[in-house]
Amino acid sequence: MRLSSAQLFQQIASPRPPSGSRVLMRRAVVLGGSIAGLMAARVLSDHADEVLVVERDVSDVDDGPRAGVPQGSQVHALLPAGAVQLERWFPGFAEEAIAGGAVVPPKDGSRDGFYLNGQPRLAPPVAQDWPVLITTRPYLEAKVRHRTLAVDNVRLVAGRADGLVFDGARVAGVRYVPEGGTEAVTATADFVVDAMGRSSRMSDWLESAGWPRPPMRRMPIKLNYATAMFAYDEAISDQWSVIAQVSPDDGRPARIGGVLRVEGDRWIMLIAGYGDDRPGRDAADYVARCRDDFPAVFGDIAERGRMLGDVVTYHQADSRRRDFHELDRLPAGLAVAGDAIASFNPVYGQGMTSAALHASCLSTYLRSDPRLDEPARAYFDRVAVVVDAAWQVSTFADLELPHVDGPYPRGYRLIRWFSGQVFKASMTDAVTNDRLARITTMLAHPQQLARPSTILRAVRVNLLPATTRR
Repeated sequence: MRLSSAQLFQQIASPRPPSGSRVLMRRAVVLGGSIAGLMAARVLSDHADEVLVVERDVSDVDDGPRAGVPQGSQVHALLPAGAVQLERWFPGFAEEAIAGGAVVPPKDGSRDGFYLNGQPRLAPPVAQDWPVLITTRPYLEAKVRHRTLAVDNVRLVAGRADGLVFDGARVAGVRYVPEGGTEAVTATADFVVDAMGRSSRMSDWLESAGWPRPPMRRMPIKLNYATAMFAYDEAISDQWSVIAQVSPDDGRPARIGGVLRVEGDRWIMLIAGYGDDRPGRDAADYVARCRDDFPAVFGDIAERGRMLGDVVTYHQADSRRRDFHELDRLPAGLAVAGDAIASFNPVYGQGMTSAALHASCLSTYLRSDPRLDEPARAYFDRVAVVVDAAWQVSTFADLELPHVDGPYPRGYRLIRWFSGQVFKASMTDAVTNDRLARITTMLAHPQQLARPSTILRAVRVNLLPATTRR
């Protein structure tokens, strides 16, 4: 029986530890040592005698963001589905991260807040049955890196990826320029994973070798971030996690803000706008925006808190995806993961979690006893399910932005209507809020929001007087 996308997604997001690993290859090479590459390396370690991770920036990430992660200083969210996968591949990960300072918010939601157009959510907090970790990106990446490199057959080398080596219809190795060198060296490989991020050159390498480029879809978002770190002070606020969203209706500019309490007794606070609404590095402007454009807690922290370091900005022009699964010709021995295959509007926090789910797709593929002399189509087909789920959530929301003019998917108006009903109801109804949360945290596929029972409940809730909606 053919499984639906929602059913496949549930398989991919399974928390069950993998079993029955078998060595399939002598050496696997991963290009890129960020979250996606590290997770891929961990999976490959069960199936290869040796796993080589080629990363140009091998600086210790414990003390701050790596130069190779331009958005590393910004707010990052590990969604619950990502935390599930980290625990799956690194048993005890959550406990270790918490012991080192990762923040675990109270399950009763007493330290959380969500505001839409300045109004707080009235629905009771979601009853969480999954791990939640709040950290900075460098802290989380350092933990993943240490756990991955602790695996005996995984090795990290400093170098810049420079191309692929082909043997007929398969990838047979990589070329890279070692740190401090000027000439490329070759590393043979039975399997290669591209985890080089948004700027991956894999499409160029394939085309230059006579293979088709994967189709690329883009959605221009023109997102502008400004983030600052503050010393946590309960005298200012006892909030640990606050999200504020301003919709562009009635002439309001669309904005997103977020406050997270992170390791080291700190708050990391983000404010974001789109298009020409571009917060800058000036601290006075940052404080003014927090006070004028966001709920009071933002202004309180910005004005009364002790800022640690400077305001850091980041701009992302678009969301993009490379649809390898649509190619009619693919070389064998190649997989692509993380932002190299799909990069979304970061305000939805899908990046690290998607990368962890891509690792799950890779594991399923390698545990299916595949023929490595044939293209990894089963892998790309599964990754497409994960990409579709994240893409639908983020791009459907971004299509509401006045400066975004498509591309519009089939059935957009109908989906916009029912998703709007669900989102509105989630502000006051606990059941709807729980169902929506499982989608936005990537624990479930967006198809589940289209269930008649969910839509009908949302419509009924929205027809009730505001005073009776609970």
